Amino acid sequence: MSPRTRRDTPPPRTASSEADVLRGFLDYLRTSVAAKVDGAPEPAARTAVVPSGTNLVGLLNHLAWVERATFLGQPPDDWQATFTAAPQDTVADVVARYRATVAQANTVLDGCTDLAAPLARPQATRQGPSVRWALTHMIEETGRHAGHADIVRELIDGVTGR
Repeated sequence: MSPRTRRDTPPPRTASSEADVLRGFLDYLRTSVAAKVDGAPEPAARTAVVPSGTNLVGLLNHLAWVERATFLGQPPDDWQATFTAAPQDTVADVVARYRATVAQANTVLDGCTDLAAPLARPQATRQGPSVRWALTHMIEETGRHAGHADIVRELIDGVTGR
Protein backbone atom coordinates (compact mmCIF):
# COMPACT_ATOMS: atom_id res chain seq x y z
CA MET A 1 0.00 0.00 0.00
CA SER A 2 1.54 3.30 -1.01
CA PRO A 3 1.05 6.28 1.29
CA ARG A 4 -1.38 9.00 0.29
CA THR A 5 -0.45 12.35 1.70
CA ARG A 6 -2.91 15.06 2.59
CA ARG A 7 -1.75 18.63 2.54
CA ASP A 8 -0.54 19.56 6.02
CA THR A 9 -2.16 22.55 7.63
CA PRO A 10 0.24 24.57 9.78
CA PRO A 11 -0.65 25.57 13.36
CA PRO A 12 -2.85 28.64 13.64
CA ARG A 13 -1.59 32.18 13.86
CA THR A 14 -4.04 33.49 16.41
CA ALA A 15 -4.54 36.80 18.12
CA SER A 16 -2.33 37.70 21.04
CA SER A 17 -4.75 37.06 23.90
CA GLU A 18 -4.25 33.91 25.91
CA ALA A 19 -7.84 32.81 25.35
CA ASP A 20 -7.56 33.23 21.58
CA VAL A 21 -4.30 31.28 21.46
CA LEU A 22 -5.68 28.40 23.55
CA ARG A 23 -8.94 28.22 21.62
CA GLY A 24 -7.12 28.54 18.30
CA PHE A 25 -4.86 25.58 19.05
CA LEU A 26 -7.72 23.50 20.42
CA ASP A 27 -9.85 24.14 17.32
CA TYR A 28 -6.85 23.32 15.12
CA LEU A 29 -6.45 19.95 16.85
CA ARG A 30 -10.19 19.25 16.84
CA THR A 31 -10.34 19.85 13.09
CA SER A 32 -7.27 17.71 12.55
CA VAL A 33 -8.51 14.68 14.49
CA ALA A 34 -11.98 14.82 12.92
CA ALA A 35 -10.43 15.01 9.44
CA LYS A 36 -8.21 12.04 10.26
CA VAL A 37 -11.27 9.90 11.01
CA ASP A 38 -13.64 11.36 8.40
CA GLY A 39 -13.75 9.20 5.30
CA ALA A 40 -11.90 6.27 6.84
CA PRO A 41 -13.09 3.00 5.31
CA GLU A 42 -15.57 0.77 7.12
CA PRO A 43 -15.06 -1.65 8.86
CA ALA A 44 -11.34 -0.86 9.17
CA ALA A 45 -12.13 2.37 11.04
CA ARG A 46 -13.39 0.34 13.99
CA THR A 47 -10.87 -2.47 13.73
CA ALA A 48 -7.95 -2.51 16.15
CA VAL A 49 -4.61 -2.39 14.35
CA VAL A 50 -2.52 -2.36 17.53
CA PRO A 51 -2.59 -4.73 20.53
CA SER A 52 -4.21 -2.12 22.82
CA GLY A 53 -7.41 -2.26 20.74
CA THR A 54 -7.18 1.37 19.62
CA ASN A 55 -9.30 2.18 16.57
CA LEU A 56 -10.32 5.39 14.80
CA VAL A 57 -13.99 5.56 15.69
CA GLY A 58 -13.22 4.62 19.27
CA LEU A 59 -10.68 7.44 19.57
CA LEU A 60 -13.12 10.03 18.26
CA ASN A 61 -15.98 8.67 20.36
CA HIS A 62 -13.72 8.99 23.43
CA LEU A 63 -12.77 12.56 22.54
CA ALA A 64 -16.45 13.50 22.23
CA TRP A 65 -16.97 12.19 25.77
CA VAL A 66 -13.96 14.10 27.09
CA GLU A 67 -15.39 17.29 25.53
CA ARG A 68 -18.77 16.57 27.18
CA ALA A 69 -17.19 15.88 30.57
CA THR A 70 -14.80 18.83 30.47
CA PHE A 71 -16.93 21.61 29.02
CA LEU A 72 -20.52 20.43 29.53
CA GLY A 73 -20.15 18.68 32.88
CA GLN A 74 -21.49 15.36 31.52
CA PRO A 75 -19.01 12.61 32.41
CA PRO A 76 -19.69 9.04 31.28
CA ASP A 77 -20.43 6.23 33.70
CA ASP A 78 -17.50 4.20 32.33
CA TRP A 79 -14.49 5.92 30.77
CA GLN A 80 -13.10 2.72 29.27
CA ALA A 81 -16.38 2.15 27.42
CA THR A 82 -15.97 5.53 25.66
CA PHE A 83 -13.22 4.02 23.51
CA THR A 84 -15.82 1.90 21.70
CA ALA A 85 -18.51 3.29 19.42
CA ALA A 86 -21.86 1.55 19.17
CA PRO A 87 -21.90 -1.19 16.50
CA GLN A 88 -24.57 0.63 14.46
CA ASP A 89 -22.57 3.90 14.39
CA THR A 90 -20.91 4.62 11.07
CA VAL A 91 -17.76 6.68 10.69
CA ALA A 92 -19.96 9.57 9.53
CA ASP A 93 -22.17 9.22 12.64
CA VAL A 94 -19.21 9.38 15.01
CA VAL A 95 -17.64 12.34 13.18
CA ALA A 96 -20.96 14.22 13.16
CA ARG A 97 -21.53 13.56 16.87
CA TYR A 98 -17.99 14.74 17.68
CA ARG A 99 -18.46 17.94 15.67
CA ALA A 100 -21.85 18.58 17.33
CA THR A 101 -20.28 18.11 20.77
CA VAL A 102 -17.46 20.50 19.85
CA ALA A 103 -20.06 23.07 18.76
CA GLN A 104 -21.83 22.72 22.14
CA ALA A 105 -18.52 23.09 23.96
CA ASN A 106 -17.68 26.18 21.91
CA THR A 107 -21.03 27.71 22.84
CA VAL A 108 -20.09 27.28 26.50
CA LEU A 109 -16.63 28.73 25.86
CA ASP A 110 -18.09 31.70 23.99
CA GLY A 111 -19.72 32.74 27.27
CA CYS A 112 -16.50 32.49 29.27
CA THR A 113 -14.71 35.80 29.70
CA ASP A 114 -12.35 34.90 32.55
CA LEU A 115 -9.90 32.04 32.08
CA ALA A 116 -9.52 31.71 35.85
CA ALA A 117 -13.26 31.26 36.42
CA PRO A 118 -14.61 27.76 36.98
CA LEU A 119 -16.75 26.14 34.32
CA ALA A 120 -20.37 25.76 35.34
CA ARG A 121 -21.52 22.29 36.31
CA PRO A 122 -25.12 21.07 36.13
CA GLN A 123 -25.95 19.06 39.26
CA ALA A 124 -22.50 19.91 40.60
CA THR A 125 -21.20 18.07 43.60
CA ARG A 126 -17.96 19.99 43.23
CA GLN A 127 -16.71 23.06 41.41
CA GLY A 128 -15.74 22.72 37.76
CA PRO A 129 -12.16 23.28 36.61
CA SER A 130 -11.02 26.69 35.50
CA VAL A 131 -11.56 27.57 31.86
CA ARG A 132 -7.75 27.81 31.46
CA TRP A 133 -7.24 24.31 32.89
CA ALA A 134 -10.04 22.88 30.74
CA LEU A 135 -8.64 24.39 27.53
CA THR A 136 -5.11 23.23 28.34
CA HIS A 137 -6.32 19.74 29.21
CA MET A 138 -8.33 19.46 25.99
CA ILE A 139 -5.33 20.60 23.92
CA GLU A 140 -3.24 17.87 25.54
CA GLU A 141 -5.94 15.19 25.28
CA THR A 142 -6.90 16.02 21.70
CA GLY A 143 -3.27 16.32 20.57
CA ARG A 144 -2.39 12.98 22.13
CA HIS A 145 -5.26 11.16 20.46
CA ALA A 146 -4.78 13.00 17.16
CA GLY A 147 -1.30 11.47 17.10
CA HIS A 148 -2.78 8.04 17.74
CA ALA A 149 -5.36 8.60 15.00
CA ASP A 150 -2.62 9.67 12.60
CA ILE A 151 -0.74 6.41 13.07
CA VAL A 152 -3.87 4.23 13.01
CA ARG A 153 -5.14 5.87 9.81
CA GLU A 154 -1.81 5.35 8.10
CA LEU A 155 -1.85 1.67 9.11
CA ILE A 156 -5.39 1.27 7.75
CA ASP A 157 -5.11 2.81 4.30
CA GLY A 158 -1.86 4.72 4.05
CA VAL A 159 -3.39 8.21 4.44
CA THR A 160 -1.00 10.62 6.14
CA GLY A 161 -0.99 14.33 6.96
CA ARG A 162 -3.61 16.61 8.43
